[in-house]
Amino acid sequence: MKRIEEFRKYYNHTIHPELMRMERLRVRLLRLIFVSFLLLAGLLLYELYINIPALTLSLSLPIGMYLFFLFRRVRQFRLTFKPNIINLILDFIDDGMNYDNDHPLVYRPERFIPQHAFLNSKIFDCEAPTIYQGEDHISGKVGNMDFEMCELTVQDESKAGSGLQDVFRGVFMQATFPENARGRIIIWPRSRRHRHFRAIREFNWEEGENVDHEITNDEFRAAYMTYATHSTHVIGILSEPMQQAIIDYRKATGKEIYMSFIDRQIYAAVTEDKDLLEPNLWRSNLSFELIREFFEDIHMLLRIAEDFDQTH
Repeated sequence: MKRIEEFRKYYNHTIHPELMRMERLRVRLLRLIFVSFLLLAGLLLYELYINIPALTLSLSLPIGMYLFFLFRRVRQFRLTFKPNIINLILDFIDDGMNYDNDHPLVYRPERFIPQHAFLNSKIFDCEAPTIYQGEDHISGKVGNMDFEMCELTVQDESKAGSGLQDVFRGVFMQATFPENARGRIIIWPRSRRHRHFRAIREFNWEEGENVDHEITNDEFRAAYMTYATHSTHVIGILSEPMQQAIIDYRKATGKEIYMSFIDRQIYAAVTEDKDLLEPNLWRSNLSFELIREFFEDIHMLLRIAEDFDQTH
């Protein structure tokens, strides 16, 4: 709660002025589009009225070039908005106590976590997805742990044979523990058990078993299934504060969290049905809730990595 209050102050003093600047650009762009539409409509009516094919042909090239110019302006606005805001959010996160000042968070909009890392998490029921797309790659260091995260859209052929179905859509994180560690643990939302039956079965074949009885938080045990191998110290990985943090986040957002620990690798994922921080051209983007949602998704995943770093 305190972190959100701090973020609200940071938003008011730093992010909101940038949103205002981008809002002025958006309004000017809309005016340009509106005036251009009127002028092009008038020109088209005039061409139809005088009915001179040679004139129509001669104007088609400059009109096409102008439309391409408008398209480039709109695309530039969309490509500029998200990196500007995300970098400001990352500047705020970088000021956190446990983040390495010598390794600031790095944002690369076109990069994403490779497919093999997603599959190595063993969370999702998927062997070779039909569609694997990502963007908005963020990397850095939490304590002694290197991490990376990005937005992913993963789809596979429907088992019912009716096109594609979502395997995962949201923010996915991978972190690497700096020391040798043994054990495996995976948590799945209980409400989505039917969607991950095969992944659970495969983990059972790898000597994973249900360890709900080791979970100390009743709400967490009711919302999530926890599986682990015999060599795994469950409460040492899934600490009591982390259990409560995941439950609080789930209540506040309605989103589901997945998590797995595979020896030295930690994987965590937050479901998200829409593209985060994608600007809208036709209405205002001045929304604290829009910015807060993206911040909370990132912060929750980093908190998982931070909790593991501090307790190990």
